[in-house]
Amino acid sequence: MFQAVANSPAALKSMWGSFGAFAGGTLGAALSEQIAVAVANRNACEYCLAAHTTLGKKAGVSREDLAAAQVGESGDARTAALLGFALKLVDARGQVSAEDVAAVREQGWNDEQIVETIAQVALNLFTNYVNIALGVPLDFPAVTLRRAG
Repeated sequence: MFQAVANSPAALKSMWGSFGAFAGGTLGAALSEQIAVAVANRNACEYCLAAHTTLGKKAGVSREDLAAAQVGESGDARTAALLGFALKLVDARGQVSAEDVAAVREQGWNDEQIVETIAQVALNLFTNYVNIALGVPLDFPAVTLRRAG
């Protein structure tokens, strides 16, 4: 993937800067990987799903929690609310309602965390699109896409 993105030095610099910024963000590695897995699964990006499942395991997320995250679910109601919000952003192309944002706040997420979630969704959309559009070959163990429901 990095080789594909490196075709544009500006895009590579932007992506690296975002990864670095989120490493020090408020959501933490485990939740960030769950968001990435959810977005990748929703977009049917096999590369990102495989990569972020591997990274999620390294961040301490269980195989079961990563599988649940693929469809926006979690045994923790607070995490489930944020994952559901992330997927609503993807599905609605950002056109979420004030009620959608209020529902996430009611689960204890603050505006910093909500904006960081939106930014992480945007970054993951970029990487999903690069991998899908350019047919980046898988170099992580494959993970089966899941359908919600």
